[in-house]
Amino acid sequence: MKKLSTLQIALGVSLAAHAVLLTVRFVDPQGFNRAFENMPLEVILVNSRSNEKPDEAQAIAQASLAGGGEQEKGRATSPLPPTLQVKPGNATEDGQRKIESLQEKQAQLLVQIKTALAALPPPTDITPAAKSPEDAAQEEKRKQLSNLLAEIEKRVNEENARPKKRYISPATKEAVYAVYYDELRRKIEQKGTTNFPETAGKKLYGELTMTMTVNFDGQVLDTEIIQTSGIAQLDRRAQSIARSAGPFSRFNKAMRSGGDQIVLVSHFNFARDDSLETKLSSGN
Repeated sequence: MKKLSTLQIALGVSLAAHAVLLTVRFVDPQGFNRAFENMPLEVILVNSRSNEKPDEAQAIAQASLAGGGEQEKGRATSPLPPTLQVKPGNATEDGQRKIESLQEKQAQLLVQIKTALAALPPPTDITPAAKSPEDAAQEEKRKQLSNLLAEIEKRVNEENARPKKRYISPATKEAVYAVYYDELRRKIEQKGTTNFPETAGKKLYGELTMTMTVNFDGQVLDTEIIQTSGIAQLDRRAQSIARSAGPFSRFNKAMRSGGDQIVLVSHFNFARDDSLETKLSSGN
């Protein structure tokens, strides 16, 4: 076998390299990137399958699925259930108005029942066997109205025995509550700024929303975090600050006529300037 010279070997390698390069296709880099940008990769997961194939498939998935789901048109973009749509509004004020409306209807019903009972003829001492059908019907009606009256009066007495709460929010327009909250806010902010939350010598910053229940004598009865700061220590310190800032002033006569307790939804902001700022919130 004839031995190849160095020149012949080099020539053969060069021809092979050029042949490989001729198979490579050069394209515009930006155009190549645009092709991927305009063709996003979708991963479709289905939680069931069907033997029936869709007439017009809208995506490629790991199993055929024709129909199903609650989507009326198009394809859902997420396998998660739809998020509840929360309409803006003042929940505490709406709740207060509903309670007052129900109480008013309850009072009207009491008047109607008492009027209906008064309109019935007085009961007689006739034995049940001797009573006419009309007398028996009136007696049954009187019994039903009396039972209903007793039930409603029992409920009213139970409601009156419980402390009446007044929910205070940004929509509350009564000046007497605005003045009281301003005093309460100032005391809490002063307490929180003077005793700014910290742990292991490090300041705790963040925002949270809390409800505070204040009794007529100014005592803080309860605090509850309804929107956390994400820092458990800060949430606990905020509740401690709110409770220790009291007692606040006693309710005046106008406030007592509106309720025995007030419930405040307040936003707390422990700012970077090491100060506490609070304001009323709707709680939404």
